[in-house]
Amino acid sequence: MYDWAELRHFRYLLAILEHQGVRTAAESLYTAPSNLSRQAKEFQENASILLYRKTESGRLRPTPTGLAFIALAKFLLDTKDEVIDALISIDRGELQSLRLGCCPWVDSQLFQRLISLHREMVSTCSIRPMYGNTAKLIEEVATGQIDAAFVTLPSDHPDVSFEEVHRDRLVACIRNDSHLATKPFLNLSDLQDHPPILHYPESPSEAHRKLLALLSDQGIAISDSSRATTPFEMFHLVREGYGIAFVREGSVLDAELTTRPIDGVFWAVTTSFIYHRQHCPKTIPLVLEMLRHSLSISNPLIPTSSTQTSAIPGKRPPQSEKQLPLQTNLFRSHF
Repeated sequence: MYDWAELRHFRYLLAILEHQGVRTAAESLYTAPSNLSRQAKEFQENASILLYRKTESGRLRPTPTGLAFIALAKFLLDTKDEVIDALISIDRGELQSLRLGCCPWVDSQLFQRLISLHREMVSTCSIRPMYGNTAKLIEEVATGQIDAAFVTLPSDHPDVSFEEVHRDRLVACIRNDSHLATKPFLNLSDLQDHPPILHYPESPSEAHRKLLALLSDQGIAISDSSRATTPFEMFHLVREGYGIAFVREGSVLDAELTTRPIDGVFWAVTTSFIYHRQHCPKTIPLVLEMLRHSLSISNPLIPTSSTQTSAIPGKRPPQSEKQLPLQTNLFRSHF
């Protein structure tokens, strides 16, 4: 579609915008200013965009489109380097196997999609799935025991890069025969009157502490609760009538269970892809971008960014009943 656009155009225009002038940009690229000016003009005319304007002092100032170009051109040029690095690594036989982790609270279809994309990229690379809780997976990525993993936030580690991939609403999981199932959504008072079933791994996680803090902020004191370490245990406790669980919207439930949104708040669980900042396999950043691209095509409303955010962000203004989903018990895969 844009066969006239080449990588050199992005490198040339990026230099012009960063140096705020054609002559200094040409010097940095070891080319003639006339050549740089001509190609910059051709690119903007072919794309019908304006990337910069000349000020009275003679310097070039980026337009809003030009500012966007700076970020996007850097991404494109960095990706080019990552592609070449990955090809070199594959050709040298450095990528024989990959150990990918996933915590039980992440959508399993997301994990399988990542594995499929990597297999399409490097069919000769064997993949070893590794499951564990968030704290364990982060430590294993940091120490090089596994190459990358999906975890839920909030989490942090100085040697690990956290890339947000997906965000799901947190909803209440209840029994189908509960009187609460007759409501289109639950009120905060419903949470106070029913003991919660909380996710509690080997040691209290930041997500666990954050959820307790958010409940406390809404005036909900937790004096008694049940706990679970896996989605299977959590759903079992709900089926057995031990209380309400907070689960990812879209979790696949059996016929005895259903979910309801909570009126007046918007809590979400954030899925992050993690890898070592310096020592990850060369294909990891690329397969992450491929995953993000596939997600944006299948669901353009999926929020993604490279900035780590809270696993359970704060509240938002109450929504009307018509804006809330009535039931969400048949969507994607496990919580």
